Amino acid sequence: MAFSTWLAFFAASWAISFSPGPGAISAMASGLKYGFRRGYWTTVGLILGILIQFLIVAVGLGALLAASEFAFGIVKWLGVAYLIYLGWKQFRTDAAPVAVQTHDPAPFKRRELILRGCLINITNPKGTVFLLAVVPQFLNLQAPLPMQYAALAATLCLTDLVAMGCYTTLAARILKLLRSPRHIRWLNRGFGAMFILAGTVLASFSHHK
Repeated sequence: MAFSTWLAFFAASWAISFSPGPGAISAMASGLKYGFRRGYWTTVGLILGILIQFLIVAVGLGALLAASEFAFGIVKWLGVAYLIYLGWKQFRTDAAPVAVQTHDPAPFKRRELILRGCLINITNPKGTVFLLAVVPQFLNLQAPLPMQYAALAATLCLTDLVAMGCYTTLAARILKLLRSPRHIRWLNRGFGAMFILAGTVLASFSHHK
């Protein structure tokens, strides 16, 4: 892969990573509830999901997902159900300020945050189909492919680490300004509504688009 080709993908990766979507919503929701240091574990899960999506594309399963309406539908509706479930949970989360202000942190399980982030990405077939459409444009088919896939995956993971860190920080900083449970409750409801909206948008997505 030529350096200029990688540079073009690097530039595109920033736009991809900062584009609003379920990952950004999840990062902000975690930042709101847990603060940056704990909430950032959601981003670890999102990155793991990206790596799995790249693997799916690299081994050819992405093409099957894009071509098979049945396979695409299964993954899509799993994603829809999961996003709506996250929205419902966010609606019902308590309105207590997070532990940045107290010595009694909100219940925190690192594994759950990582799993949530991972599931958000791997149950979103839009991401896999998008990678399937975009990544081949940056590959040199005359050179070994595994290292090229690895370089592109590492690049997108890097930009996503930064972007999701910004989203998590944004929510955590907003949280420090809030003292009223009423305000936090409405923020939680807002994030819950965004998860449900993301699920609705995914439900309308077709693998022909």
